[in-house]
This record gives sequence, structure tokens and C-alpha cells, in this order.
Amino acid sequence: MFASQQDIEDRFNVTVPALPPKRYNIAPTDEALVITWNSDTDAVEVQLFRWGLIPHWAKDPAIGNRLINARAETLANKPAFRSAFFHRRCLVVSTGFYEWRQEGTRKVPYLIHLPDYQLFAFAGLWESWQPPDAPEPLHTFTLITVPPNEFVRQYHDRMPALLLPEHEQQWTHPHTPPEMLHKILATPYPAEWLTAHRVSLRVNNPANDDPSLIEPVDNSP
Repeated sequence: MFASQQDIEDRFNVTVPALPPKRYNIAPTDEALVITWNSDTDAVEVQLFRWGLIPHWAKDPAIGNRLINARAETLANKPAFRSAFFHRRCLVVSTGFYEWRQEGTRKVPYLIHLPDYQLFAFAGLWESWQPPDAPEPLHTFTLITVPPNEFVRQYHDRMPALLLPEHEQQWTHPHTPPEMLHKILATPYPAEWLTAHRVSLRVNNPANDDPSLIEPVDNSP
């Protein structure tokens, strides 16, 4: 997520109070930019939440390390996701995501994105968890995954749920009926909107987080 503050505000019609550092390799337990619905103001707002959902009822926050993704097909039934699915949905702001493709005996990383790194939003769920030894709650999120569209299928058998722009406000709004939420997740993201290129194996190390990670590399072995 390396877009400018102005681009984020223009794309999502939000106010970004403070732009976080540009990121090129966001990993689980890192913070990411999310957009949630504030029922008090009846409008969306931008916040930084930690990746890895910790349900409000959790005793051990380590559960968040296992809840980085949530399958769309079981959101309404899984105890870890059910409440958030009905009441706490968010947009996760992004300029691209990495996927690993099996090529012969090895896996090779690719960056999947829109042309010119236009902004888009993943469908996410969020939770507020109160640590016993801290005054403020911890806000966390998970990314929803769906079957791949025709483009992503060549890289992986699942993909994060990318939302059509016209579905973004419905996704965050607290009164959107469940049948519409399921319809939104079942709507394939247009394959022709996406592009991809191979990137360095350095993305496999979360300690690496610099602009060189998104640069194309030679496709030869």
C-alpha cells in the first residue's frame, strides 16, 4: 500500500488523518489501512488495524496469527467470523498483492495489481479485543478469500475478495442485508482489470520492505 494521501482520499471519498509509511510487503500481524463505518457519524473513516483477527471473546491473542484469512463460503457459520460478518465489515486499502505460482519444482512470486497501481479494496472483517493489561482495545482484521477469477486462477486456487467500487459502501454499511453481502462476495472481480508480473524472491522475507520488491524481474529460471 504505497498510494499518496490525496489518491486515497479521492478514490474512497474519505479523510486520511495521517498517512502511514508506504509499505511494499505487509505481513500478518502488521498494521494496514482499513476503512470502517462509524455508526456515530454515519460515515466511513480510515484507521490502522492489525492483520490477524482476534475475536472479542478470545482468551489468547495468539489466535489472531491463525485468522489472517476467512473463507467466504463459511463466514456466516464459523464462530470466529460470524459476528464480525454481520456487524463489523471493512475495506482493506491496497495497491496490489503477492501470489506464489508453482512453476516446476519451485514456487515463484508475482505481484497482482491494477494498471498504474490504481487503488482497490479487499473485503475484510474487523474486531475489537480488549487486552487485560492495556487501557485501549486492539483492533484487528482478516481478509476474506473467494474462488479465483479467470486471471488469478493461473496463480492460485483462491484469491482475496476484491470488491467492485459500487459495492464498497454497501459492504461497510451496517444495515446491508446478509443476502446482499453474500451476493457481493459471489460477484467475480473482472479478470480483465488485473495484471501481474514476477517479482523478487526477497518478498518471502517480511523484513524486506522497500520499493525494489515491486519491480519486475526476469522470468527465466
